[in-house]
Amino acid sequence: MALSVREYRARIKSTESMKKITRAMELIAASRIIKAQQRAQAAAPYARELTRAVSAVATFSNVDHALTTEPEDPQRAAVLVVTSDRGLAGAYSSSVLKEAERLVEKLKGEGKQVDLYASGRKAEAYFKFRQRAVVQAWTGFSDQPTYDVAAEIGATLIHAFLGETGEDERAVDEVHVVYTRFRSMLSQEPTAVRLLPLEVVEGTEAPSETDLLPLYEFEPSPSEVLDSLLPRYVQSRIFFALLQAAASELAARQKAMKSATDNADELIKKYTRIANQARQAGITQEISEIVGGVNALADANAGSE
Repeated sequence: MALSVREYRARIKSTESMKKITRAMELIAASRIIKAQQRAQAAAPYARELTRAVSAVATFSNVDHALTTEPEDPQRAAVLVVTSDRGLAGAYSSSVLKEAERLVEKLKGEGKQVDLYASGRKAEAYFKFRQRAVVQAWTGFSDQPTYDVAAEIGATLIHAFLGETGEDERAVDEVHVVYTRFRSMLSQEPTAVRLLPLEVVEGTEAPSETDLLPLYEFEPSPSEVLDSLLPRYVQSRIFFALLQAAASELAARQKAMKSATDNADELIKKYTRIANQARQAGITQEISEIVGGVNALADANAGSE
């Protein structure tokens, strides 16, 4: 059933209002991406020097630490899934959840039990809808994470790994993190990394002669230094994952809102064209009715004469 011109005009008006909203959200996401990138760059020097310090202490002390010891027969793994708190970001959260499901299936295939931890309302709602238990969830900060939140998440995962949860549950043998790595404005890659047991990596490139690891004097002892450094190193890696996820979320939201704005433009053009055709059809019909009436009147007058 064809709609009237008035109804098409109402649809055009509502689509224009929607376009204004999506355009505003696109601009907001674009402005926040720059801030997220700046925060990641600002945190990079601390993370880099902390990595060098941990690498140096672990290399020259020859101390076995609980966070770096590989279990002989791992039976239980914890998986932290980092998603967004809000929607309207395209396939951002669903891509992370798919990567998390692949990791969970892989771990179960290895005979391991999986404990789920969630960061972001999307992950919490996803597992709750499927009636899958989540040990702990953190929400409300996905697009603007803070180091305090990363420290809290890191402390929780470290306690679970070391068996210091204060409950009768057995400690997990592995800790994995699934998040979205920010490659560029057009490319964000869901990534799964093993966080614990810790593998301290200095970099992907071989160090040059001028970039050797520093030598440290340990006071009071190498083991106590590692007790202080390694938790901070874990927290810094979680903070890096949260910053990467925040930038990826904003980039995905900007892209989704731009697509929505472009689709609204196309829809407005379509409705305008159909409304014009309907208006022209109505005018043509009115002219035909007038001409038909005039001809009928003329025929009636000719018959009476």
